[in-house]
Amino acid sequence: MLLNRRYIPILVTFGLFIIMFAAGSFRYTGFFSLQVLLNLLIDNSFLLIVAVGMSFVILSGGIDLSVGSVIALTTMISASLIQQQGWPPAVVITLVLIIGSLFGYAMGAIIHYFKIQPFIVTLAGMFLARGLCYMISINTITIDNPFYTAVAQTKIPLPGGSFVSISVIIAIVVVIAAIYVAHYTRFGRNVYAVGGSEQSSLLMGLPVAKTKIMVYTLSGFCSALAGVVFTFYMLSGYGLHAVGLELDTIAAVVIGGTLLSGGVGYIAGTFFGVLIQGVIQTIISFEGTLSSWWTKIVIGLLLCVFILLQKVLSARRSTIKA
Repeated sequence: MLLNRRYIPILVTFGLFIIMFAAGSFRYTGFFSLQVLLNLLIDNSFLLIVAVGMSFVILSGGIDLSVGSVIALTTMISASLIQQQGWPPAVVITLVLIIGSLFGYAMGAIIHYFKIQPFIVTLAGMFLARGLCYMISINTITIDNPFYTAVAQTKIPLPGGSFVSISVIIAIVVVIAAIYVAHYTRFGRNVYAVGGSEQSSLLMGLPVAKTKIMVYTLSGFCSALAGVVFTFYMLSGYGLHAVGLELDTIAAVVIGGTLLSGGVGYIAGTFFGVLIQGVIQTIISFEGTLSSWWTKIVIGLLLCVFILLQKVLSARRSTIKA
């Protein structure tokens, strides 16, 4: 029964996605199509990538508020080096991925060795990354590099006349790799163990320090990669890009069934959590008369429902143990 309860949040998430997509299909002409479904991935590929990194952080019992700012910093560094300095795209992309990873590594090291709450450290990281954006430029830097424009405009055809973007392929590869890492590697098992009980993990001889630092390093890498994809999507760098995205990311992970207390959750749940946000945005777009702020309202309500669900399941689990 305990194992079954662990599946309840992800099953609820999957069921909610099916219900919302079906409701949109019945209400709006043209909603029920493969391309509309694929558009959910096209428009949210960067969110999916950064949510994967956030999933590992929350599974370990932590939080990362810097992800949106790291995305913005990635776009600014990319735009500045490519447009103003003429650097090759391959070098720039490699550089920003390294910078993002090092940024996450530094936060993870501070969190573990100085015993500071992740909320405080990553909040400082959020302000630092956002401030560095304005050290580069206070204005938008438009990218017209042939490689970036080609990637942005490339449509990969699928059967039935539908298509996806290169960003979707990148996001799907990240999700598949993350599922493998989380469930079939020693690092993944360590993440779940640390999130379940850090003290017990220490007593078991697990590499807690390495695991926690690597989790934030992975989150920094995913944020930078999401920044690269976001740069393809926007073809610009700007200090205000991805403002508030860290909250959307946390919401997607929680709606996907990952416990905020750590130790329980699935990458597949995060995938559907992101798709649910996409469905909400699409329904509001099809409706035409609703403000885009309804997206935030509905996501906020869903977040409250899933947190209450987590609380109920945790309370039942504690009662069973007692």
